[in-house]
Amino acid sequence: MATLELYSKGASVWVPDPDEVWVSAQLLHDYRPGEKQLLLQLSNGNEVHYPVGSPSDLPPLGNPDILEGENDLTALSFLHEPAVLHNLRVRFLDYNNIYTYCGIVLVAINPYDQLPIYGEEVIDAYSGQDMTDMEPHIFSVAEEAYRTMTREEKNQSIIISGESGSGKTVSAKFTMRYFAVVGGAAQQTSVEERVLASNPIMESIGNAKTTRNDNSSRFGKYIEIGFGTNGDIIGANMRTYLLEKSRVVFQASAERNYHIFYQLCASRELPEMRSLKLDAPERFRYTNQGGEMQIPGTDDVADLERTRNAFIVLGVQPDQQMELFRILSAVLHLGNVDIQASGRSSDRSYIDADDRSLAVFSKLLGVEGSQMAHWLCHRRLAVGGEMLVKPMTGQQAVEARDALAKHIYGQLFTWTVQRLNSALSTQRRRAKSFIGVLDIYGFETFERNSFEQFCINYANEKLQQQFNRHVFHLEQEEYVREELAWNRIEFSDNQQCISLIEGQLGMFDLLDEECRMPKGSDENWVRKLYDQHLTSKPHPHFRKPRLSNSAFIVLHFADTVQYECEGFLDKNRDTVFEELINILKASQSELVAELFQQQGNVPSVANGSVRSGKRATREHKLTVGFQFRQSLQMLMDTLNSTTPHYVRCIKPNDLKEAFLFDPKRTVQQLRACGVLETIRISAAGYPTRWTYEEFFSRYRVLLRGPQDQDQAQASCRQELPQLIPDPDQYCFGKTKVFFRAGQVALLERLRAERLRIAAVIIQSRVRGWLARIGYTRILWATVTIQRYSRGTLARRLALALRYTKAALVIQKTYRMVVVRQLFLMIRQATITIQAFTRGTLARCRYRVLVAERAAVLLQARVRGWLARRSYRRIRAAVVFMQCCVRRRAARRELLKLKTEARSVERFRELNKGMEVKLMQLQLRADQEAREGAALRETLNAEREATSAELEALRATIQKLESQKLEKPPPVPVISEKEVEDRRRAEEKAAQEILQLKQELQTLQTEKDSFCKEKEDLSARLLEQEKAQEEHVHQAVSQASAALRAELDEERRKYQGLLREFTRLEQRYDNLREMSLLTERTKGHRRNDSSQSLSLEALCPSPTPLSPQSLTPLSLSPFPSAFPSPEEVRRFSVTSPSLEKRISAWSLEAPMDQLMEKLDVAKDVKMKGEDLAHAYDAVRVANKFLESQLRNQRRQWEEELEALKGKLSLTISGSSSAAQQQELQELLEAREHECVRLRRELKELRSTVSLRRLLTQVLPSALTTETSSLPQPKPAAVAGLLECRKRDETKLIKNLITDIRVDAALSLPPGLSARVIFLCVRQADCSGDQTRARSLCSAAVTAMKAALKKHMNDVDMTALWLKNTCLLHDLLNQHSPKQTLDSDELVPLTADLSDLIRSLSDLSIQAYQQLLSITETHLQNIIVASLLESETISGLPGSAGKLPVSRKRAGSVGADAPTMASVLRELGALHTAMTRQTLPRTLMEQAFHQLTYLICASALNCLLLRKDMCSWSRGMQIR
Repeated sequence: MATLELYSKGASVWVPDPDEVWVSAQLLHDYRPGEKQLLLQLSNGNEVHYPVGSPSDLPPLGNPDILEGENDLTALSFLHEPAVLHNLRVRFLDYNNIYTYCGIVLVAINPYDQLPIYGEEVIDAYSGQDMTDMEPHIFSVAEEAYRTMTREEKNQSIIISGESGSGKTVSAKFTMRYFAVVGGAAQQTSVEERVLASNPIMESIGNAKTTRNDNSSRFGKYIEIGFGTNGDIIGANMRTYLLEKSRVVFQASAERNYHIFYQLCASRELPEMRSLKLDAPERFRYTNQGGEMQIPGTDDVADLERTRNAFIVLGVQPDQQMELFRILSAVLHLGNVDIQASGRSSDRSYIDADDRSLAVFSKLLGVEGSQMAHWLCHRRLAVGGEMLVKPMTGQQAVEARDALAKHIYGQLFTWTVQRLNSALSTQRRRAKSFIGVLDIYGFETFERNSFEQFCINYANEKLQQQFNRHVFHLEQEEYVREELAWNRIEFSDNQQCISLIEGQLGMFDLLDEECRMPKGSDENWVRKLYDQHLTSKPHPHFRKPRLSNSAFIVLHFADTVQYECEGFLDKNRDTVFEELINILKASQSELVAELFQQQGNVPSVANGSVRSGKRATREHKLTVGFQFRQSLQMLMDTLNSTTPHYVRCIKPNDLKEAFLFDPKRTVQQLRACGVLETIRISAAGYPTRWTYEEFFSRYRVLLRGPQDQDQAQASCRQELPQLIPDPDQYCFGKTKVFFRAGQVALLERLRAERLRIAAVIIQSRVRGWLARIGYTRILWATVTIQRYSRGTLARRLALALRYTKAALVIQKTYRMVVVRQLFLMIRQATITIQAFTRGTLARCRYRVLVAERAAVLLQARVRGWLARRSYRRIRAAVVFMQCCVRRRAARRELLKLKTEARSVERFRELNKGMEVKLMQLQLRADQEAREGAALRETLNAEREATSAELEALRATIQKLESQKLEKPPPVPVISEKEVEDRRRAEEKAAQEILQLKQELQTLQTEKDSFCKEKEDLSARLLEQEKAQEEHVHQAVSQASAALRAELDEERRKYQGLLREFTRLEQRYDNLREMSLLTERTKGHRRNDSSQSLSLEALCPSPTPLSPQSLTPLSLSPFPSAFPSPEEVRRFSVTSPSLEKRISAWSLEAPMDQLMEKLDVAKDVKMKGEDLAHAYDAVRVANKFLESQLRNQRRQWEEELEALKGKLSLTISGSSSAAQQQELQELLEAREHECVRLRRELKELRSTVSLRRLLTQVLPSALTTETSSLPQPKPAAVAGLLECRKRDETKLIKNLITDIRVDAALSLPPGLSARVIFLCVRQADCSGDQTRARSLCSAAVTAMKAALKKHMNDVDMTALWLKNTCLLHDLLNQHSPKQTLDSDELVPLTADLSDLIRSLSDLSIQAYQQLLSITETHLQNIIVASLLESETISGLPGSAGKLPVSRKRAGSVGADAPTMASVLRELGALHTAMTRQTLPRTLMEQAFHQLTYLICASALNCLLLRKDMCSWSRGMQIR
């Protein structure tokens, strides 16, 4: 308490005032103990008498002027309510400062205006600064929390509280913005952007206009912002408390519903919003009750656009946003559903079938309108094991409708918060610490207070208790740290009020107990409160109103509040009927079904409970009050485990005007928010504390002794007892000196007196100093005047002397100029003459030099031309020689290429298995050659017989001619006419002969052209075959890619189909219940109150689905035998008895058939789905090839027929029928002979080249045939190899077992398989089937051993893969099963089907071994090279590698793998497969599998390592 000496004349005091709360006054005379009145003069000049009964009744003293507008209230000398109120008013109105410290509390006054104090430059100014070095600001509190977190590695909390409209939400937004800027980069990263984007979403769905605030948060939220080890934001999490769901269906006067409803109505004209069937908010019951449709200064359309953009930032796509908007619009339409009463006493209700609002509601939510209309007006009860359907009155139906609307909005709010949390959470790494921002409702008291205000004030009681204990704890720590002898400070603890609410048999316990009663009511609950807390055990904080029996009064720490009990039980239960929830579960909308299906899976309903006709379990009986107490206790535990920082928001006036200060409202909020309690705790001890240095600097004038800053503590301890005689008014600490309230004012008065005396001494000294200065100035002026006079006389004398000297200088200069001009003229003439003379001599020398240079230039050009001509001749000769050499080499290469193109080896590369066909063709060619030889002998014999006959005829003609000459016949008389006719006939015959010769030449020319065209056609045919192969490869690859894409798409659809099945199952249950209800109603004709259904009938029975009802989603070559994967999944989910049904499908027979067709062994494990896709690919390729070959053959036959037709027409026009037939037969015979000879030549060349190669490579192992052809017999095949029985082991050893790696890789691809096949074929043709089988079996065994031997070598594994595949193809092509329909291939007589299957298994084993080797090499370098060492191209700000938080095991000291390592491994595999000329499809399949391995390994690593899961890594993987 202040000393009485301070109440002297002129002292400032505070007196109460009914309007201003406190006004300032001044004492007009000193106070003496015992006086009953004080004469005071108010600030307006009026004098008043203030009654004083005792010294304790004295008015509070005012603080010194030095403390006017102090930024920390605890620094005031007098700590009381008027001083605090005045200091806040001065800072708010005079300085426009809205922030003020009160110890650890930041007091923020809402200015209702936009202030330029939240920009980036302000954030930079407060970043890294100490709290005491800067002016009070919300950024200062945020910086203090951030620095404490990073320095002490302890979690922090910022508790923001205040009334509605005091600026809590804005303060929380600026706090999060500060953390986003300080904890992020120069530009906002995705995490910070998402944290800030959550604000507009939560404001739109959780804020509304009230009478006190245009943007009031109707829920509490606690946001935990997680920080990493570097202080950067890595995630956030939001918890909400007590959403005011009653606002959805009811708004008080001058209030609005939640902003999102008005934003949707304002945007109803947008194209995407027209399907919502919205209207103006005045047309909806849930938005027009308050009468306020628009908030001044806000644009609902722009706010909705901002909300949609925030949804996009948080990952909610536009289609899902439209689902959310449809649900919100359905809530509005639900409020317009007209429920009408019916019955005699209006004990029933109904909804018209053509109700437009219900139809729109049902369409938007995708539910059955008839079911919704029925269960809105009826309820189901369980009585004695039966279900009774009871109609509801109109009021009960309206309440059920409103409860459904509140429940839908509550579920949607919870889903939105969960979606925000999932978007704000991070999987990159775990947060090291967090800062929590609590934006919670302040203490509320209205004219009518209900359940929401009760819960809000209970939460504020808990927060106030935590605040008081924390402030007391800090005060205690300060005294202990300074080692002060102090007494315990008493502070008001509100534990009694909290125990009244939450204790045993407290208000919440009684409320929950009444809610469990079947006929519980609000009146019974209030009576229990009266009996428990007024009658049996009177509680000091509980009272009963005088004029009401349905209300109660609670004495809170801030104010006394009267609560009306009406609606407490309903709001605490927050129930909705189960039938309505089941209808929503069966909704066609995925989001609606997800909302309420998730609710069914949760053991306790977050926003209330579902009321069912059955006896509810204990889990479903969690009331709103119980859940609120649990969440509040979790919040208190979180706050107690962190370091709290407090922000108290003050609403300066209720008119929402800028910089208008209402003292009554401000004092009321200061009392409610605990600021005055903080001041009272501080005032109970030593409220004023100065460090020794600060005290010495301020009150140095009062201290005696040495004036040294280093000895400040000693001086203070020595002189302070003389200034303040009472030792109880101050105390010395280790680093500070502490004062009671009012002692700083006493020291200020002593300091002012000491300064006044010092000022008088200073004034006297200054006046003497000024007099001395005046005298000195006069003396200096006199001396200066004398000096200037003497200087003027001296300057006159110097001027006369200067004029005389100037005249002499002018004369001298003029004479000098005249003489100099004459000299310059003579010198200029001399120089001109010399210049002309020297120029003439120089020009003569120049002409000589030019002539000499021209001669030299001509010589140089001539010599250069001669040299260039010689060089061109030499270069032309060299170029010609090079051209000749290169042309010769090119011709050799062309011949070599042509030979290779015509060789069997080339054709064998293009078509597998054609070697055997060529062998058969060779046999046929030999047979045709023998037939041709016989035909040629026959032709020669015929020709000889014809020539003999011709000679005989010629001899006969000669004989006749000789006889004619010997005996000339009588010459008949020939007339001239006959002579003329004979002459004309001879001329005509000569012309015909000439014409026939010309036509014969033409035919010969056409024959040559036809031969050339035939060769061109054959070349074109080869080219078309190559093109067809390429097309086939492309078609197969495209078909396989399409099948894979379709399979992936069907897999993705599976989850959607499963959800659809759950929804349909629920819908089926609802329809079945409705049908049963309808049948029972029609059959029994009972009234609504007695409609009973047995429990057994309502139990869902498992109904297995038929396979016909399921659509197959995968292609299969055997649709009747192979069920689709989707069917199997559906059966496994929907029917418990379908294992038998699935096993009923006989998969073995079709599987065996398909594997037998594909020549795959039965022990090979292949899935039906893989076989189906393989079969489809082969079938598509075969059809494509067959159509191409048919078209080509048809086209070739048409061309051949056309050529033959032309030829026949040409021959028929010039010769007889016999000659035509002879020429045509001769032409066909020549063509067949040419074809046969070419085929034979190809076979012989290939056989000779193969034998030469084998002789060079394996001279000791092979014994080749030296005879040209074997003896002709029916099954003989040309071009085979014979291996003796004793050389088989040596052959297998040299070809397979002991062959060196370098030698094996240098051989042509598939040489070993071809040699083995030729030997097996020769043994089979010779009739030794046992030997052929043993040789083939030995080769298979040796290949298995070679694969096992080289199990880690990629090149050797690829080599044996090629040989096994080739040998399998050759044996398969010549098997009896494959050659039944072919006349060209001679089948094997030996049965090698089991060895063919073994080769198929071995091929699969080799392929898997090849991939296994590469996968083993890749497994250790995938993550390191793909994720840790790879740079991200095209990413801004990512020039270097991304930082890796940890090293992989085993990588220390070794070069980090890069993407080049992966490419080297893949390149090695590609080189090995290409060297062995493996099929392109096989290479593509291998690289597809390796690509999937790489992607899967990288993805698994991302899922298991949070430090790698980032946006940058996602872009890299993409």
